[in-house]
Order: sequence, then C-alpha cells, then structure tokens
Amino acid sequence: MRRFGIIGQPLGHSASAAYFTEKFAREGLADHTYERFKLRTIAELPALLATPDLCGLNVTIPYKREAIALLDDLSYEARAIGAVNCICRDADGRFSGHNTDIVGLRAALDELLKGDMPEEALILGTGGASQAVQFALAERGIPYALVSRDAARGNYTYDNLPCEVVERSRLIVNASPVGTYPAVEEAPRIPYAYVTPRHYLLDLVYNPPLTQFLDYGRQRGAQVLNGEVMFRAQADASWRIWNE
Repeated sequence: MRRFGIIGQPLGHSASAAYFTEKFAREGLADHTYERFKLRTIAELPALLATPDLCGLNVTIPYKREAIALLDDLSYEARAIGAVNCICRDADGRFSGHNTDIVGLRAALDELLKGDMPEEALILGTGGASQAVQFALAERGIPYALVSRDAARGNYTYDNLPCEVVERSRLIVNASPVGTYPAVEEAPRIPYAYVTPRHYLLDLVYNPPLTQFLDYGRQRGAQVLNGEVMFRAQADASWRIWNE
C-alpha cells in the first residue's frame, strides 16, 4: 500500500483528497490511498512521518513554514521561499520538503496575465502561500507590496492601505485564506472602488469558485482568476515528485 495525504487545519476546504482519490481510481491504482490528516499541532507530524507506508504529504495552512524544521532536506524552491507544501519520502526513508505552489502560481499568472506586465502588484497576506507569490512575482520582475493584519509583517495593514496603492497596483493577489469555504461571505478589506478594468485579481482560494474578493473585482470590470489552475498544477507537480 502506498499512502499519501494532506496535513493542515482546517481541511474542510481542501479538494486534494477528492482529486487524488479520483486520480487513483481513474488510473487503476488500487493500492494507493490519500487521506486528510488534521494535525492539532505540528508536533504531531513526526509520528505521522514514522508511518511505514507513508510516501508523501501535501501541506496546507497553517503548517507550510512550521514543517520545515522537521524535515531532512529542502528543494531549492522550498529553501528560497521558506515554505513547503509537499513532502516526499525517499528510498532511504528520509523526508524532503518541496514547494509546488510556485509551479501552480506560474501557471496561474500565465493564464491570468497573458503576457501583460503590471507595473506594481499588491499581495494580501503574509503567510506561507504569500511567500510563494512573492517568489513568483520576483521571478517576473514585478514589484510588490504586502498587506498584513500585523503591521510588522507587511508594508501596509488593512486599516491603513492607501486607496492610490490599490489604484496603481494592477495585479492584486489574495494569498490569505479569507473567503474560503465555509466563510464565503468574507473578503479582504481593501477599497474595491479603486479597482478598474485594467486590474487583474488572482485568488489562491478555489472553494468557492467565485469568492467575494473576485466578485467585487468582476463587478468593477477587472480580469479575475480563482485558485483552480494553481491547485491542479501544484497537485500534478506533487505527484511527479512522489514518483521520481
């Protein structure tokens, strides 16, 4: 039996288990399973890693950064980004951390921007997913500013975000969990009145497909994209890593 799964808390929003279970059934992989492991704290991860038939894990909030200290090695991207969302067990039983979010973000930005190059970007959130967004934008040479609930971690807080920054940041990325199922009525608190038809809004959330954040952008004429493209690309990248 080859066991895979996802760790995080909460996990009700995640489509990973359904995605891989359907994949295993479609490809006739009857000896493969994918499970949700809702860890109360990251301190429970070593016991899970000790499971003999565990081959790989995906990692979601809030453990993308905390898991790093418990792994034996990191890929270049995971080390540079400072967060992991994929863990792989090698033939020697060692666990390496990878960041396939960056693969998904490259695909999502290609799909949304279609070659356009926004002069500035705004990233909402400063967690592990945000770090991958920062890496992806730096690759493209797109300057960005960070919005955080914590003044020490961002350029702005949601309470002091200037309207003109929103207006000139033609790419706005929601890298926070705000708006994720079941809290579907919520949206990051930014002045949406300054979003224009020249804007692009990317939400890393894919459940629901149309978040309040994206809907507000759509109402203002902006181009919008949810996290589905990113999710599928990073899931496929995880599968390739687990089978190298």
